[in-house]
Amino acid sequence: MKEEIIIAGFGGQGVLSMGKILAYAGLMEDREVSWMPSYGPEQRGGTANVTVILSDELISSPILNRFDTAIVLNQQSLDKFENEVKPGGTLIYDTYGIHRPPVRTDINVFRISAMEQSFKLKNSKTFNMLVLGALIKVRPIVKLESIIAGLRKALPERLHHLLPLNQEALELGMTLID
Repeated sequence: MKEEIIIAGFGGQGVLSMGKILAYAGLMEDREVSWMPSYGPEQRGGTANVTVILSDELISSPILNRFDTAIVLNQQSLDKFENEVKPGGTLIYDTYGIHRPPVRTDINVFRISAMEQSFKLKNSKTFNMLVLGALIKVRPIVKLESIIAGLRKALPERLHHLLPLNQEALELGMTLID
């Protein structure tokens, strides 16, 4: 099994954190992992993306031009990465701020209203966990328990009191995807 993933959006949406948590989850399952973030100097508010590779075999290069799965969280990222998903691959997008939805018919397209749900929860920090929950629902590349273990590893200990909220957001995100 080898999964090549891009997660892309604005800085501040938790893009890099999602990638890091996914990478830790892969490590928890004894997979080979590559995590490669990319962001502009402005970071928060600018564009950001991260590539994550999870594999049962050695990873020859972290540099990717095509992806099995793309998670896009803004229109700029959708415009940039929609055509980089391999035929038969998966594209997940958040509906907030998307004025032109994906048009490809040779990939599996899923939408989630994670930003809208995070507004309803009155906690924008749950946004990325809602999206990550959606990912593991449609692409169960790691177990939920591994994501939670990865979250525990990625969060500073002073924020571990937020683990139950994040677990709830992951589980809710699994129900929001369509």
